[in-house]
Amino acid sequence: MVAHMTLEFDPIDEATANWQRKRWAAVDAMAAATSITRAHQILVGRIDGALAPIGLNFSRFEVLALLDLSREGQLPLGKIGDRLQVHPASVTNTVDRLERDGFVRRAPHPSDGRTTLGVITDEGRAAATAGAAALGEIEFGLAGMSERSRDGIVASIRELRLAAGDFRSISLAPS
Repeated sequence: MVAHMTLEFDPIDEATANWQRKRWAAVDAMAAATSITRAHQILVGRIDGALAPIGLNFSRFEVLALLDLSREGQLPLGKIGDRLQVHPASVTNTVDRLERDGFVRRAPHPSDGRTTLGVITDEGRAAATAGAAALGEIEFGLAGMSERSRDGIVASIRELRLAAGDFRSISLAPS
């Protein structure tokens, strides 16, 4: 990870002031989008840093967690891509790496010869458990934020995702 220098000012506040001065449109949208993008960079750095000692990054952890949480510890590669909302090539690349590390193996689907299953191994289950613990320790990179703030982020971004067609209806996870 590249060393990060803490600035003496908020560059998003500075950009907002500059956009206002230039009378450019959608200043609030620019500030929100830039804030989300910067937060994403921060979270990926923290999450990947916590997972690195286990030999994972977030995308690899997501596949392992999905397989570990599945009923039978296996899913068609296409379904993995659908559930994680990633391109099939990304799934193939991620599963290739997980397979090389012994965390996942590929298996033919028992009834559909065109389909390949990703199957989690015992080593993969151990890595998923260790990854979940590591992410829990850093609160998924959100340590220091209140539960109320986290809930607000989820609600705000759910609104964006729904409007973008990311999913059809709001489903709330059990609390």
